This record gives sequence, C-alpha cells and structure tokens, in this order.
Amino acid sequence: MSILGVTLVLFLLGLVGWITINSQKLIQYFKESVEVQVFLKPNVADTSRQNLQNYITSQPYTKKVKYTDIETAKKEWIKSGGEDFTEFLDNVLLPTSIDFTLRADYVDSARLASIKQVIASFPAVDEVKYPTAVVGNMQRNFNLISLVLAGVAILIAVLVIILIDNTIRLAMFSNRFLIKTMQMVGATRWFITKPLNIRAIINGAISAVIASALVYAVVVVTQNFLPDLKALHDNSLLMMLFLALLIIGVTITLFSTYRSALKYLRMKLDELY
Repeated sequence: MSILGVTLVLFLLGLVGWITINSQKLIQYFKESVEVQVFLKPNVADTSRQNLQNYITSQPYTKKVKYTDIETAKKEWIKSGGEDFTEFLDNVLLPTSIDFTLRADYVDSARLASIKQVIASFPAVDEVKYPTAVVGNMQRNFNLISLVLAGVAILIAVLVIILIDNTIRLAMFSNRFLIKTMQMVGATRWFITKPLNIRAIINGAISAVIASALVYAVVVVTQNFLPDLKALHDNSLLMMLFLALLIIGVTITLFSTYRSALKYLRMKLDELY
C-alpha cells in the first residue's frame, strides 16, 4: 500500500513536470518564430549584402537567416493574397530583405531595440522591422505563464513531500511494536534501522519506476491524439524528469522511514498503544 500511495503521488508530480516542460518548450517555439526583416536599399551591391548577411549570421542572437530576393518577395506577396502584377513588374520594385529569427533568450523589447539600432546603422540597410506589439504582449504573457507554472510546480512539490511523508509514517506505524521489541532485546539502532532503510530505498525506487512508466504512457497516448505535441518532444528533458522522480521517491521515502523509526525508538512502550 505504501508503494501504491507513493506511486500515485509521484505520478501526479510527473504529470505536472511534463506539462511544465512542454509549456517551456512551447514558449521557446513561439519566441523563436519572431522574424526580423532587414530591408535593403535598391541596387545594393552583392558584396555589401553578403557582408551584412554574414554579420547577422555570426551574431549569438541569430537562429536562422534567409535572403529574400525580388522573385521570392513577389511569390510571398501573391501567396499572402496580394494581386499578381507580373505585367507591371518593370514599374514596381519589391524590396529585397534579409530575414532572420532570434534565439528565445534575445526575444524581448529592450534587446530587439538594441539589435535593430546596430543593424540599421549599416549603409546597405533601408529599414529594420519586427512585430513590436507582438513581442511586447508575448513578453508579458509568457512571464505571467512562467510565474503561474512555477507557483503550481512548487505547490505540488510541497504537497508531494507531505503526502509521501504521511504515507510512510502510516506504513511504519504498523511496525512500531516490532521496532520496540528489537530494541528491548538489545538490538542496536543501526541493526534495527538498516533493513527498514533498505526496504525504503527499494520501495521508493519501485514507486518512481512505476510512476515514470505511467507518465510515459500518458505522453505517448497524448501525442497520438495530438500529433503536434511531437514537435515539442525532448527525450533528454523527459529522462531528466524520470531521474528527478527517482531521486525524490527514494530520498523522501528513506528520510521518512528513518525519522519514523527513530521516533518509535525514543518512545516508551506505554506510549505505543
């Protein structure tokens, strides 16, 4: 029963951990989808354009870079619903641009304004644009979401510790007379607590393994129903979550078992009834 109780609590903690991981990955995905457009002046030399593109590519904030020439700009214009003006192409010039996305850590209003100022100083640059309103709203909303998730995760972690501790204390309550009897016949504290501690480690590990298997089953089933979640799947983070469940399960179970054993060793026989 103690294994079952600890397993259910660790399973709950694992689900919260998985939701938190996916939320952070989703936030990172949205941040790294923000695109900065660097519009070039007409008739810019290829060497100047290439030097600017190489500079942007070499910066630590750059995730992906692409060059949009006139033909590509025309196709994107038509694809977005614009009128096909092929017959007037000689009279209309679409601006060429270097478009790049940023790494998630650099997607905030202050850093983007600084990046825009530096890139706009290049002679070949006509204008630098990015969705300022979207970035501002994204920053505020994502900060709020991260705080809420952190608060929920901390609350669940505290509840998990309390529930596991109470579960182990109830399980140890049934062994109080055995512990006291061994003490009365001369057994040392180490001799009494050693088998209990070993069993606690084994039970905690079993509970963590079962909980991890249940969490993984939920992940697989959820991804089958929502295939888009597969893009957020990260095996390394999932393995770290399972390792954390193992450490938490073993540590709390061992601590609670040892503390309960010491409690009954200090109590008088009459107090056990």
